[in-house]
Amino acid sequence: MNFSFYKQIPEKEVMVGILQIHEDIFHDSSALIRKMVNKSKILIVVAIKDSRVVAYKMGYELSNEKFYSWLGGVDQNYRNLGIATKLMEKQHEYLRKHGYKIVQTKTKNRWRQMLILNLKNGFNIMDTYTDKNGEIKIILEKNL
Repeated sequence: MNFSFYKQIPEKEVMVGILQIHEDIFHDSSALIRKMVNKSKILIVVAIKDSRVVAYKMGYELSNEKFYSWLGGVDQNYRNLGIATKLMEKQHEYLRKHGYKIVQTKTKNRWRQMLILNLKNGFNIMDTYTDKNGEIKIILEKNL
């Protein structure tokens, strides 16, 4: 497994892989690239196996010291192999090296595996709120 870092929209082949995984999980990737372009200091970590994108994790800067871990996913054929954990470790290592002190993320109760992964990796629940769709969102942060 190889891991690649991007600080901008990746080349077409990689982006197609990200969009496929995103579509499978979130059922809509139509606006993802447009949203990515508007993020400050975006960072994308991609897991590649046999020239194929099997997972991604992306986020962006909130401030000089705080980074928001925004979206991510693992191809269903590669789940439960520790890839999401490895992507998180790679992202946090990069963030530490670049001076960030805190990483924040948000999740929902229905994304239980993500919530558990975050808690197991040192995130603390900071707050909750109800989003525009009436779903409770959980705000988590980790000191790097």
